[in-house]
Amino acid sequence: MSYCLIVDDSRVIRKISREIVESLDFRVAEAENGEAGIQACRAEMPDVILLDWNMPVMDGYSFLQHLRSMPEGSAPKVVFCTTENDLSYISRALDAGADEYIMKPFDKDILTAKFQELGVLPASHSL
Repeated sequence: MSYCLIVDDSRVIRKISREIVESLDFRVAEAENGEAGIQACRAEMPDVILLDWNMPVMDGYSFLQHLRSMPEGSAPKVVFCTTENDLSYISRALDAGADEYIMKPFDKDILTAKFQELGVLPASHSL
């Protein structure tokens, strides 16, 4: 079973994201900021990470830079999930190693499509 880490400071977003991702047959862990997310990656490297941009302690951009410098840190697919819609944010995220970028709010259909595009969910999984 694939493993997804959700890194977001909003408890509500983590709960909704968890419900969606678990319905896609993933094991799920949560982290409330980038620093907690790095600790979770040290414990077990996820297959895919849903990552918020704006968080206290360590933001998503800093998390991504740190993740990509870790041993095996290039392996997870990273999907930025944020309210930041400025093209400069999207470019920075992709340049830092993000694989995809989706806007909040998102739903199961959007997440399913992104996971299929990234190859972490079989195309046969129904939307």
